[in-house]
Amino acid sequence: MTTMTTVKKSIITAACIALCVVLPMAFHAVPNAGSIYCPMHIPVLLCGLICGWQYGLLCGLAGPALSSLFTGMPPAAYLPSMMVEIAVYGTLCGLMMKLVNTKNVYADLYISLVIAMLGGRIIGGIAKALIFARGDYSIAAWATGYFATSLPGIIIQLVLIPSIVFALMKAKLVPDRYPRVKA
Repeated sequence: MTTMTTVKKSIITAACIALCVVLPMAFHAVPNAGSIYCPMHIPVLLCGLICGWQYGLLCGLAGPALSSLFTGMPPAAYLPSMMVEIAVYGTLCGLMMKLVNTKNVYADLYISLVIAMLGGRIIGGIAKALIFARGDYSIAAWATGYFATSLPGIIIQLVLIPSIVFALMKAKLVPDRYPRVKA
């Protein structure tokens, strides 16, 4: 796979961070839509898949922080655990795209995405249980908050994100993962 310049990766990361502020504002017009549809996860996952783990990590930390600063969403009480969860998403997406090499773009995207989504939810739950809500957090609360409530968001992410990345590759806006050799 050819690589992108640092400038291009930085611009894409900045756009994803901006989406972390804008997307939740659109979804929060509906009560509880943020926790159901997880709109902030989408740009962070995209950033990790497209730009790599360092940029995904930056997007996962800066996106929620700036969103909280500018819009009050997420509230300060939820911000630290959300930053941990979302930073893990961006980091794992980037790492997995580097490590997974099936010779099939969609397989690489789905494997990376699923591992990142599971890893972020597990690490986010552990961080919440051990640090941010010590003693007040249970397995049932974790399963409900990270899986049951957000199931529509998980489905949207699994359908939308690989399609977006593939479309960006087809449009030559990001490098093809497995470029065809011309004869």
